[in-house]
Amino acid sequence: HEVDADGNPVELHLVMDNYAAHKHANIKKWLADNPRFTVHFTPSHASWMNLVEVWFGIVERQAIRREVFTSVKDLNAKIRAFIDGWNKRSHPFVWTKTAEEVLAKANRKKTSNADH
Repeated sequence: HEVDADGNPVELHLVMDNYAAHKHANIKKWLADNPRFTVHFTPSHASWMNLVEVWFGIVERQAIRREVFTSVKDLNAKIRAFIDGWNKRSHPFVWTKTAEEVLAKANRKKTSNADH
């Protein structure tokens, strides 16, 4: 356990998506039994998280798919080389929806109970 200068456990903050597995009773119990962990859930349909998924898809398709790696170090080197090349020719992702469109979808009324 990490401790601060006074010997107290360091508080840890976890940022997670709203995937249902995090809401399982076993996970809830573990978090309750481990109060130094504070969980922050991203909003459903969080567009920045969707772009993170897009980024990992790009890395997978363009850097590691169908490749053979002899070690974790080899895999890391290939990913790092891809990222370095990407950064040299980078351009921002372009949002395709307005903030109002995203919020309207995120705040729409539920038509069924997702807790069943």
